[in-house]
Amino acid sequence: MNIPGNLLYTNDHEWILVNGDEGVVGVTDFAQHELGDIVFIEVDTVGETIAMAETFGTIEAVKTVSDMLMPVDGEIVEFNEALVSNPELVNTDPYGEGWIVKIKIKDASQTGDLLSPEAYAKLIEG
Repeated sequence: MNIPGNLLYTNDHEWILVNGDEGVVGVTDFAQHELGDIVFIEVDTVGETIAMAETFGTIEAVKTVSDMLMPVDGEIVEFNEALVSNPELVNTDPYGEGWIVKIKIKDASQTGDLLSPEAYAKLIEG
């Protein structure tokens, strides 16, 4: 599994790239692999402030539908519109073209509660 060293991770398999008070959020390589072929992504929370660990959207694969949870408190400022016509970008490039939302981080101290790449690797290795 690919676990980039410049990201922080949640126990629920989301990642966040923090850049000051902005963040880019997606689902991990492990998550997309477990879900299988992704067919639809719904994010109807653009413009809303969502609390850490609350649902900001859903990701639908052939086998299941899963909630996506916020890694930190933040306002959803942008949804990756490319995913409307190409949701499989999450399968093929989960850390690049398959990003899901951009957020304005409300409480940067919450990033201290997230997993380092090493801790996330231990989590998925069981």
